[in-house]
Amino acid sequence: MEELKKEPVTVALILINVLVFLFVELTGGTDDTMHMVECGAAYAPEILNGGVYRIFTSMFLHFGSRHLVNNMLVLFVLGGRLEQIAGKIRFLIIYLFGGIGGNLLSLYIELKKNEFAVSAGASGAVFAVMGAMIYALLRHRGRVGDLSVRQMVIMAALSLYFGFASSGVDNAAHVGGLFGGFVLAVLLYHPRKSLKTEP
Repeated sequence: MEELKKEPVTVALILINVLVFLFVELTGGTDDTMHMVECGAAYAPEILNGGVYRIFTSMFLHFGSRHLVNNMLVLFVLGGRLEQIAGKIRFLIIYLFGGIGGNLLSLYIELKKNEFAVSAGASGAVFAVMGAMIYALLRHRGRVGDLSVRQMVIMAALSLYFGFASSGVDNAAHVGGLFGGFVLAVLLYHPRKSLKTEP
């Protein structure tokens, strides 16, 4: 319980994702592409037709339980650590705006290729947390607790690799999220010598 108090934003984000998943599952199914679009998944023609909100809402939708669990596990492990060292507000900004940045890059590439797909998931935001964590580790001489910058870079690289090696994965959102999270951390995270959790 003490750990949950230290990481309320991470816990809240996981809870919101789970509740949204259950709602979508019970009202039509998370594997139903049309229902996902109705619930706010990203789809370029709909976004251009006034559905700009989808760039945000798609971050809380997932195709099936496996998709949800994979993202939430990484968020639980890394999100809590980043929240403790960067503070609640900075962590939330990195998560949300990093995810939005990933979705915007995905939209840009789809428009450029003129190839559209329905997209959803928190992975862009989760990759933003990875990117921010890499920067935080660099600022702390390569290590925070038992996590090293080498481990973080390997995790990010493997996650990107498996994404590119799989079909039906929005890799642009992953790359955009990773880069966006790193840049946001550069702008927002300026740690002092001691590692203190901000309120």
